[in-house]
Amino acid sequence: MFEAFIVALASVWNYSGFSALTGGHVIMITVGIVLLYMAIGKGFEPLLLSPIAFGCILANIPKNGFDAPGVMSVIMYGIHHEVFPPLIFLGVGAMTDFGPLIANPKTLLLGAAAQAGVFISLIGALFLGFNVQEAAAIGIIGGADGPTAIYLAAKMAPGLLGAIAVAAYSYMSLVPLIQPPIMKLFTTEAERKIVMKQLRPVSKFEKVVFPVMCTIIISLLLPPVTALIGMLMLGNLFKEAGCLDRLSDTAQNALMNIVTIMLATGTGCTMSAESFLNYQTILIICLGLVAFIAGTAMGAMFGTLMCKLDGGQTNPLIGSAGVSAVPMAARVSQKVGQQCNPANFLLMHAMGPNVAGVIGTAVAAGTMLAMIGPVAK
Repeated sequence: MFEAFIVALASVWNYSGFSALTGGHVIMITVGIVLLYMAIGKGFEPLLLSPIAFGCILANIPKNGFDAPGVMSVIMYGIHHEVFPPLIFLGVGAMTDFGPLIANPKTLLLGAAAQAGVFISLIGALFLGFNVQEAAAIGIIGGADGPTAIYLAAKMAPGLLGAIAVAAYSYMSLVPLIQPPIMKLFTTEAERKIVMKQLRPVSKFEKVVFPVMCTIIISLLLPPVTALIGMLMLGNLFKEAGCLDRLSDTAQNALMNIVTIMLATGTGCTMSAESFLNYQTILIICLGLVAFIAGTAMGAMFGTLMCKLDGGQTNPLIGSAGVSAVPMAARVSQKVGQQCNPANFLLMHAMGPNVAGVIGTAVAAGTMLAMIGPVAK
């Protein structure tokens, strides 16, 4: 009887995850717990970071059965086959006001300037031994746009998707920590105190025409990003049409929340110890940080140049909002501006380059897809 008990106990042990638990799994589960603490305890983008962290914990439970057909395999299919990023863009479009960009079109240049970090990181990745497709996928981290990073990585570097997605979303979450020192480094206190004029009113006609024309022009120029740009602008059309309130409400609330849960959890599930704990991951995270810092710096410097050219009418702080982290980067510009001048309200001005950055990152991704091409599957 005692022997039967031992056999049963051994069988339970062999069936359990504890029997296959490795040091790598323990490290990654600890990383997931730390990320959960940052999300819930410290409030770093909890809506994104919490499901990513929990997905990381789930991915490192041995014998979890995620390879078998089921809900987790459906989520991973959506990650690897570019299903979720366009749906996220649909919700983002429904929540985005392109009015500040339409009212002040020159801020489009600030959004374009902030994409410099993408190409700086691409060159750095090439020097470190990544092939050109992997380098392009790593570079897009500089746009601080998680959905676009996943979209491009799935096409150009599927083996690096986990590290790239986690780096992109991590830097999106850490925008309030990373950007302010860089913004202050590349601007003077006098420049940060500049109060910008109120933006002109934008008509409904302009707001309805903008997404339609954007979709047609960008999609014809760069067909590979038609899904991203098309869904972004469709969501915005829902918002601005005035007769599609039900669709707009669904896109920016129910659908957005559901897809965010699946996309973020799936992103966390790519953080398995086997694929994440390696030298390449460290390089990708470092290159992503370089790309993000370079994009922020270039946006601020171009904002300073614009300030000089227009006689001091542009506050250079809005240039750093040219990265795609909407609306976090615009809020940071507002906060840093008010620290120097409490009467300064830069939020709406910063939203111009911020939404331009969303378009700019998608255009950068499309440009790399057109010039380099996706990896052969």
